[in-house]
Amino acid sequence: MARPREGSPPKRVGLRDAGDSELLGRGEAPALVPTTRNRTAPRRGQHAPPAKRKESPVSAARKRVAVVGVGTMGSQAAWRLAARGAEVVGYDRFAPGHDRSAAGGETRIFRSAHFEDSRYVPLLQHADALWEQLQQETGRELRSLTGCLLMGPTEHHQMATVLQSIAEHGLDHEVLDVDALAKRFPQFRIEDGDAAVLDRRAGFIRPELTIQTAARRAEELGARIHRYTTVREIVPVANGVAIRTDAGSEHFDAAVVSPGPWVNDLMPDLPWEVDIRRLINAWYVPTTDAWFGEERPAFIRTAPTHLYGLPSPDGVSVKLGLSRALHRPAGDPNQLDRTVEPEELEIFTELIGRHMPDLNPDPTRLSVYMEGYTESSRPLVGPLPGAENVVLLAGFSGHGFKLSPAFGDIAADLALDGNSAQPIDFLSTLDRTEA
Repeated sequence: MARPREGSPPKRVGLRDAGDSELLGRGEAPALVPTTRNRTAPRRGQHAPPAKRKESPVSAARKRVAVVGVGTMGSQAAWRLAARGAEVVGYDRFAPGHDRSAAGGETRIFRSAHFEDSRYVPLLQHADALWEQLQQETGRELRSLTGCLLMGPTEHHQMATVLQSIAEHGLDHEVLDVDALAKRFPQFRIEDGDAAVLDRRAGFIRPELTIQTAARRAEELGARIHRYTTVREIVPVANGVAIRTDAGSEHFDAAVVSPGPWVNDLMPDLPWEVDIRRLINAWYVPTTDAWFGEERPAFIRTAPTHLYGLPSPDGVSVKLGLSRALHRPAGDPNQLDRTVEPEELEIFTELIGRHMPDLNPDPTRLSVYMEGYTESSRPLVGPLPGAENVVLLAGFSGHGFKLSPAFGDIAADLALDGNSAQPIDFLSTLDRTEA
């Protein structure tokens, strides 16, 4: 989108309805050496509380900010904006916590180590502190730190990136070889050449509860949320942004736009492509007690087929999910096909037989969601070209929920101050030519 010339008509960002690469680590990664326990001394403020920002009307200068899409990212942005004294108005085509887009399925993985790029780790640490803060402010348990097993071939590049992120940032972890893993976590069948890293500052998040809790906290701090209100158009104007719904148009100083799988509908002229995929979660019941022993970590397998899973908090089943390559295109996000055909379960059955033979291969529950992916798997975070008062949060490529408090805080920085102290250069929309 070109920057509008002075005196030219306002640029229309969107004309339709709105709703809610793997990158190799840089440098040489340390070798994957098994240890009984490896707690590296925390560095760079690991697990420290976020810097105390003055959360008052003064810091926001009473800016009026719209939040379009009050879901995973939008609910957190509304909370952080309201905490800083902004006048916040949210819009959602459904309501916070709905199951019609990306959020749902009762659990999501939180982890401190990162497969894709070690540059995410400072953002994860910022998110970690904000998860604690949101729980303290609301009295709700949104996250349980049960650990996360990161498994795969020792020489796989993602395992090298995990070790690099651990070494760079002093993360609390253990490295387990095949024998140690088989003894401690017998529910997993490990292949020759495999190893595992147990990320100890990891576990699971409750997505529906989190979104509703963040939205409610924002409302307690003065935000207003228009539920079941579809945004039809976002129009940058000379002194702010106009948000148009069926009820009319409303003016704001800035807008945070987190439309989830409706990003292409709302912003058809977006200069980056966001590929909307249909993903399946499936729940399986174990045939042994190994899954629900004293340790119940979430888990991710890197290769040969990417797979993730979480033991259910109720102690009954194990939730499994797959990577982007195994998701088919979602098509029209308003017409999502929620029927799972038997042939779509064949890959789950194959992976259970290969890696988790103690799971009954007949699922007890299936759910279908949508996620938006960029070509690089890096999200789009920052102002729209030619519309500096419109902050975009989109294309989180399957690893956004754990980071959502940090991105909500960053969106508040950008909407209120025009910049953020958080290290987002590698994700920023500024001067970005490729998705």
